[in-house]
Amino acid sequence: MRWCVSIGAVLVAGAIAGGDVPGLAAPAAPSSPAAAEAKVDVELILAVDVSYSMDMDELALQREGYALAVTSKEFLQALKTGPTGKVAVTYFEWAASTDQKIVVPWRVIDGPESAGALAEEILKAPLRRASRTSISGAINFAMPLFEANEYQGLRRVIDISGDGPNNNGEPVTVARDAALAKGITINGLPIMAKETNYATMDIENLDLYYEDCVIGGAGSFVVPIKTREKFREAIRTKLVMEVAHQVPEPRVIPAAAREPRVSCLIGEKIWQERWGR
Repeated sequence: MRWCVSIGAVLVAGAIAGGDVPGLAAPAAPSSPAAAEAKVDVELILAVDVSYSMDMDELALQREGYALAVTSKEFLQALKTGPTGKVAVTYFEWAASTDQKIVVPWRVIDGPESAGALAEEILKAPLRRASRTSISGAINFAMPLFEANEYQGLRRVIDISGDGPNNNGEPVTVARDAALAKGITINGLPIMAKETNYATMDIENLDLYYEDCVIGGAGSFVVPIKTREKFREAIRTKLVMEVAHQVPEPRVIPAAAREPRVSCLIGEKIWQERWGR
């Protein structure tokens, strides 16, 4: 579902009531300090496209957008709406099905200081570009990262940003469905800030492709970027929605009730027509 919302509309309150359970407390009980420290509102993976279709200006804007988003007053306010007031975040960049690089390993964001440290790490990493676009590869790389961390999130979310369709690795719907089967939600940030260019494998209606072929799971959504001036605002809006857990209204026509509006294999088709492989 494509969303055009204001920041104020996505800041929702959340609370959990709890109490002591009679009986003896064991060291490994969920209420122990170690267990409490591991609990977060959401485990959030930021998966960022660095394929050659992204120019250097877009890569810089994308990095800056994430850094500014996590330190914004709207994001910090959204943190306070969750039961724990904490989120666990990791940030990696991707291109081909075998090309993923973790830029920022898992860490907890619980306020201005930890958010600022995350932003600094994102900005200081060297910019890079690589060949091919494998959204499926990004999803497949992301899934085991949840199992490998030490956190216990109420939700698990993969946040995919990119400017083109899948053209490498397995079909994107196969990876998406595998993630959804594990209870993971996938959200999308399709970047549509320049004219469609066949040479860089661009497609029209990338937002519809993301809606029908990439995202899924409880409360999943798409926030498209259609101008370079909207980079910062769109990334901030998306992160606030994910942290505050704003659940979209159901579609008027459920996705399962119709065929995708854009072929989920369009990227592979374009690549084959151009390169013959």
